Amino acid sequence: MTAVRPEAEPRTGPRRRGFGRAALYAGVIAGAFVMLFPFLWTLVTSITADGNLSGGPTLLVENPTLEAYRTLFDTLPMWRIVANSFGVAVVSTVAQLVTGSMAAYGFARLRFPGRNVIFTLYLATLMVPLQVLVVPLFIQMSRFDLNDTYFALLAPSVASAFGIFLLKQAMESVPRELDEAATIDGASHLRIYATIVLPLVRPALAALTVFAFMSSWNNFLWPLIVIRSPELMTLPLGLSTLHGQFTTEWNVVMAGSVVSILPIAVVYLFAQRHIIAGMAHTGLK
Repeated sequence: MTAVRPEAEPRTGPRRRGFGRAALYAGVIAGAFVMLFPFLWTLVTSITADGNLSGGPTLLVENPTLEAYRTLFDTLPMWRIVANSFGVAVVSTVAQLVTGSMAAYGFARLRFPGRNVIFTLYLATLMVPLQVLVVPLFIQMSRFDLNDTYFALLAPSVASAFGIFLLKQAMESVPRELDEAATIDGASHLRIYATIVLPLVRPALAALTVFAFMSSWNNFLWPLIVIRSPELMTLPLGLSTLHGQFTTEWNVVMAGSVVSILPIAVVYLFAQRHIIAGMAHTGLK
């Protein structure tokens, strides 16, 4: 009796695998080009002599020049504006890291009455847009005579409900056995928070750092409302003054956009690995 041999599973030939890999790479390259095209167009326009956008987007420059950057730094006190934006963004980011991590530790590791209710209220504030809050915030700053100051720029961004949520999710993934062992050794909550929990949630802290820095760096509405002095302007507010009432030098505007993009790009490039790890550990998609 002849044994029936099972049919061999069809094997994918090397040519088909090579075609699939080439198609995958082509798709990735095409997607990357689509995402990078606006940035490339901005850079190309900033080094174009006339900066005319009537002909549509193009990546070809016949006579590249840096005249737009010279005009930008001659028109605006760019070094002061960049320093203002950088200082406000750094202080705001540090404040959110401190307040967010402390509040997240309390919600994640401590048991107290009303904890879930308070945390739900924190999350509910994420649904309230800033446009709804600008009027009461402005009135509050006016009553304390704080408008047109650095403190007014920083006040709304000292704490972040999103930061608290992000860090709470990360801290809940840290084993509680570590807390119990440290408590047996006589460690206080402050020591557990600083020496055990924070080092284990560094990816989430790095992710929050980038998000907070970008939010402060790109903030336009709130500085527009509370700042009147030119020496206190931030980058988005300063770049808005480059738009004329009748004509606009788009190459100068694009040069300012390049200056504003570079710090964000550098921060992201250095922290992208931690951002991905932070999103993975906190369960965010």
